[in-house]
Amino acid sequence: MSSTSSAPSSIELQWVLPSRGHVGMLSLIAAELAIFIIFVVAYLFYIGKSLTGPLPKDVLELPIFASICLLSSSLTIHAAVSALRHGRVRTFAVWWFGTMVLGLIFLGETAREWHHLIFDRGLTISTNLFGTTYYSLVGLHAFHVTVGLICIAIAMILALLGKVKKEHGERADVFSLYWHFVDAVWIVVFTVVYIIGR
Repeated sequence: MSSTSSAPSSIELQWVLPSRGHVGMLSLIAAELAIFIIFVVAYLFYIGKSLTGPLPKDVLELPIFASICLLSSSLTIHAAVSALRHGRVRTFAVWWFGTMVLGLIFLGETAREWHHLIFDRGLTISTNLFGTTYYSLVGLHAFHVTVGLICIAIAMILALLGKVKKEHGERADVFSLYWHFVDAVWIVVFTVVYIIGR
């Protein structure tokens, strides 16, 4: 009678460090998130405390079209990054351009809304507490969209010059985290300003 002893099989798990790009972008997002939280809390704190009008319910309209455009841009940038990772540079450029167009439409709609509020409704940043907190919060988000669009435009130019290759998929993916963050923040801003705040 022979006894066979089987040695326990050990599975070695190898931990791989995350890329510096992802760590850097996630750190930036964490810092930016803290800033947005401060602005959102300030907006919520000052709701209904304006001594003079106009009030949110008097002047704000739901920016449905602008919101659809911005949130759709998360899908287009995801498709762009996926295409680049598979080496389809031309497809990447098409989706990347679509992301830029959707972002520009969002900014255009924000500018149109501000023009209406300032010139037709008389709401400026110094009108009352609502004006101050509204333009600060929505303006902060619009600034982040603008920064993102500048980066997208630079990458678009590089793509048109033939400088974007499959190996740049990691960098595009890192930037897409920022763009997804901007879109996610808009959901919060939309909810706070246009739903809760009214």
